[in-house]
Amino acid sequence: MDNNGNNIPRYGGATGLAQIFINSKITPLLILASILLGMFSLMLTPREEEPQIVVPMIDVMVMMPGATPEEIENLVTRPMEQKIWEIEDVEYVYSSSFPSFAISTARFLVGTDMEEAITRLNNKMFGNADLMPPGMIIPPLIKVRSIDDVPMMALTLWSDQYEGYGLRQLAAELKNEIASITDVSVTEIIGGCKRSVQVELDPQRMAAFNITTLSILPALEMQNKSLPSGGFAAGNNQFVVETGTFLRSATDVANLVVGSFQERPVRLMDIATVTDGPAEVDSYTFLGVGPSGDQTDIDDEFPVGSE
Repeated sequence: MDNNGNNIPRYGGATGLAQIFINSKITPLLILASILLGMFSLMLTPREEEPQIVVPMIDVMVMMPGATPEEIENLVTRPMEQKIWEIEDVEYVYSSSFPSFAISTARFLVGTDMEEAITRLNNKMFGNADLMPPGMIIPPLIKVRSIDDVPMMALTLWSDQYEGYGLRQLAAELKNEIASITDVSVTEIIGGCKRSVQVELDPQRMAAFNITTLSILPALEMQNKSLPSGGFAAGNNQFVVETGTFLRSATDVANLVVGSFQERPVRLMDIATVTDGPAEVDSYTFLGVGPSGDQTDIDDEFPVGSE
C-alpha cells in the first residue's frame, strides 16, 4: 500500500523480473547495445557463397586374379574392413566384392584433415602387408575421393538419327571443349558405345603361316610401346632418341609383324580381319520421358551419350 492508501501489486519470479525491465530507464540502452553488437558481429563473421566442406573419402582397391567373389569377400574384403575400422576418425566403411578384386571406401569424420587421413590409411595398409593372402597383388591401389567429385552438371546428348557409337564420338568432342573451361576439374563420358579395334583371327590362315595366338599377344605388347633409346649432342642442341610408337588406328594394328614364314614377315592382316568401330555392348543408356512427356517432343526411348 502506498502513501495514498492504494494497493501496489507485487510480482514474483519471471513476472517480477519482466516488470523491473519494463519500468527501468536502462532497458532502451540495453536494446540499442544489443543491436550494435549484432551488427558488429555480422560484419566480422567470415562468409562464403559456397563454403568448402571437408569430407575425406578414400577408395582402396585390391586385386587377386582368379578369385571368385566369395573368396574375395572372405580372404580380402572382411580382413581389410577390420583394419580400416581401426583407423582413427573413420566414420563409415563401404565394401564390394567382385571377381578378382575388391574395393572398400573409407569415409572419415567431417573436418578430418585430408593429408592425415591419407597417411593413416597408407600406414595401416602397408603395415599389415604380411596379413595379405597369397596371390594378392601388392601394393593395393589407393585413390582419394572428396566432396568435389560430386557432379555439378550433367549434359545428355540424344538423337533419333545417331546410334550410341556416333553419340559417344560427339560427346568426346564436347568433353574436350568443356575441359578447356576455367575451373572445370573432371569430366566423364557415360553411355554410348566406345571405340574399339577388333581383331578376328582366322584359324586356317594361322595354321597356314604356322602362327599361334601365344605368339601374337607378345608381338602386340612389344610393338605398342615408345621407349627412350638414348641421345646425342649436335652443335648446341641435345637430341633425345625414342624408338617405337603407339598404335593409333586399325591400319597400324593390321600392319604389325607377328611372325615370319619362309623368311618372309607375316603381318596381322595376313591371318586376321582387323576392324575399327564400336566395341561390344556391355551396358545400355537410354533417354525416355515420364508422366510429363506430353510437354516435350520426345515420344519414345533413344540411346544417349551423357557428359
